[in-house]
Amino acid sequence: MAKEGVQIGLLGLGNVGSGVMQVLSANREAIAAKAYGPLEVKRILVRDPTKARGAAVDPSLLTTDARDILGDPEIDIVCELMGGLEPAHRYVGEALERGKQVVTANKELMARHGHALLAEAARRRQDIYFEGAVAGGIPIIRPLKEDLAANRITRISGILNGTTNYILTRMAADGKEFAAALAEAQALGFAEADPSYDIEGRDAAYKIAILAAIAFHTPVDVERVYHEGITRVSPRDIVHARDLGYVIKLVATASEEEGAIDVRVHPALVPTGHPLASVNDVFNAVLLHGDAVGDVMFFGRGAGSLPTGSAVVGDLIDVARNLRFGATGRVACTCHFNKRLREMAELHTENYMRLLAVDRPGVIAAIAGVLGENQVSIDSVVQKGAQDNLAEIIWVTHPAPEASFRAALARIAELPVVHEICSVIRVVR
Repeated sequence: MAKEGVQIGLLGLGNVGSGVMQVLSANREAIAAKAYGPLEVKRILVRDPTKARGAAVDPSLLTTDARDILGDPEIDIVCELMGGLEPAHRYVGEALERGKQVVTANKELMARHGHALLAEAARRRQDIYFEGAVAGGIPIIRPLKEDLAANRITRISGILNGTTNYILTRMAADGKEFAAALAEAQALGFAEADPSYDIEGRDAAYKIAILAAIAFHTPVDVERVYHEGITRVSPRDIVHARDLGYVIKLVATASEEEGAIDVRVHPALVPTGHPLASVNDVFNAVLLHGDAVGDVMFFGRGAGSLPTGSAVVGDLIDVARNLRFGATGRVACTCHFNKRLREMAELHTENYMRLLAVDRPGVIAAIAGVLGENQVSIDSVVQKGAQDNLAEIIWVTHPAPEASFRAALARIAELPVVHEICSVIRVVR
């Protein structure tokens, strides 16, 4: 490219956009050296130009019309930081049509439409970079695509949502009920006013779908990714898990076996010695296994203005280098296969079950009999005392077909001696 600098159009100036502007300003000289020329933000799309921002911005850069960015031939890179599907999807598609490179931190966009967008970018020999879409400031997209490309990745597991991790940490440390821990997270700005996106596991599902697609070289239909939230986890479960040698986390996992993949998000009992067990508060972590490298773990701040802004600016630097040397389109989509996504009923899982049953002889044997009839063997069973003629009984099973365990669960719930199945949580190793 003949001109000295790279011109950028920002779509959005919220939390992440403000972080991008702060990073670009604070590290301007170092960034210019790494990008072989300055990065200049020419225009910024906002909804309300009068709104207070998290970064000082020249008001003349602001516009409420996306055409001022998408239709400007001088803008080289469109940086989409709006979030949500529309109009982000439409704007990114138009940016590609107009020959612009794209950087985005939009996990929902990439989880739902990433395969098609990357294919279109490759056809045009253009770039779409999206490091900021998963795990905030933790580098994981680029390592999967490049640094670990020599490996066959067989498993990924991670804590990919800081909101739920903070809530579970406070429940464990302070004995708080879920509602109280959620209210604290909201007061501190770690959870949205409507937290359902996080606490129901959808946010983590988007992220693990993206990682699985890259790791296993196959499109992943995020609508079929099993997700279960943390709203039913109680302090009693956390205490019992601790007594058994576990902590409870919202875990996202993906694995490949015999050409089929398993991608899911749910609360899980994690052994206290597991690398993910000590990841607390708003921190994220990704643990993966490659056939050559073995286990590798990435840990850090998974969200926030500056951490995510750091990832986005890193992408901007990479794309600027590609423009400088005429190498755009070199990091294309690697989804070369179409692997089957296994249903939950097909999987073998270990399970923790807490129930209340009549406190009398033969009850444990009756429940164990139902498990045995459904080919579910027992790892441990503990009775935690009795009150009002009801005993609290904690069960942990060995790995068994999920369908078999669920069938046993339905029959156990119908036993006259069982008052309530209070909670069921899977175990991961």
